Amino acid sequence: MEWLNYHHLLYFWMVAKEGTVARAAKVLRLAQPTVSGQVRALENALGEKLFVKKGRHLALTEVGHVVFAYADDIFRLGRELLGTVKGRPTGRPVKLRVGVSDVVPKLVAYRILEPALRMAQPVQLVVDEDRTERLLAQLATHDLDVVLSDQPLPPGGILRAFNHLLGESGVSFFAAPRLRKTLNGPFPGCLDGQPLLVPLRGSFLRSALDRYLVKHAITPHIVGEFEDSALLKVFGERGEGVFAGPTVIEREIMKHYAVTCIGRAPDIRERFYAHTVERRLSHPAVIAIGESARRKLFQKAEAPD
Repeated sequence: MEWLNYHHLLYFWMVAKEGTVARAAKVLRLAQPTVSGQVRALENALGEKLFVKKGRHLALTEVGHVVFAYADDIFRLGRELLGTVKGRPTGRPVKLRVGVSDVVPKLVAYRILEPALRMAQPVQLVVDEDRTERLLAQLATHDLDVVLSDQPLPPGGILRAFNHLLGESGVSFFAAPRLRKTLNGPFPGCLDGQPLLVPLRGSFLRSALDRYLVKHAITPHIVGEFEDSALLKVFGERGEGVFAGPTVIEREIMKHYAVTCIGRAPDIRERFYAHTVERRLSHPAVIAIGESARRKLFQKAEAPD
């Protein structure tokens, strides 16, 4: 049976945190050759290089990032174990590293993540927003615990990760009051010839909107295409065009952006996923947000009339 030498792991972890062997040796009160030798011993045991030289500092390799993430968790749990045995509250929050795809509306992301901040055990959120493919790359190296997106992972991909459906919602259309007054007739026909703000091509919502407009023979005037959903809503708030958003956050959108709902398209279904490298969730905060999303947030996804 193979065993991990935790002394080697501790010295590696300290070097990664401090950036140089010299600083790590000072913190550990050891000679530099001793620290360097322990790190080399860990690399030999793992069969992988953990650091590369960058100027005067050491940078983690891809494998080094993975080992550091595990080491961080191991030593955090060790400190909590000592505190628990000695009857002291650790006071140290659980860290939840989240990647939020830039196509996920900010209000939806907040509603999904909010339960993590209401747990009995304190949670520290570290949130990174980027394109889904970049976030999945960080998930693969264990720099993130979970990625939120609006599409499932494609089958047969290189990344070994799993989809966890959080829920789905229909879509509502919104307009600023002065623009609302110019819309004639019932929805959705009132959109014909009117200014419309849409996500960039390639997003799920954009494709669904395009199909919806074709189905209803509606030809709006697309005045803006946006990558950032929050910026799109700001333009909508200023009356530059009608825009769409998930019905599950209809009330928040109307309140936050001072717009009115002009109609709903329940046949457009936006789905939201949590992606992890685990088939069965184990991080307590990820479990909490998943259960809350399915049982509360998306249970009644359509806003009441």
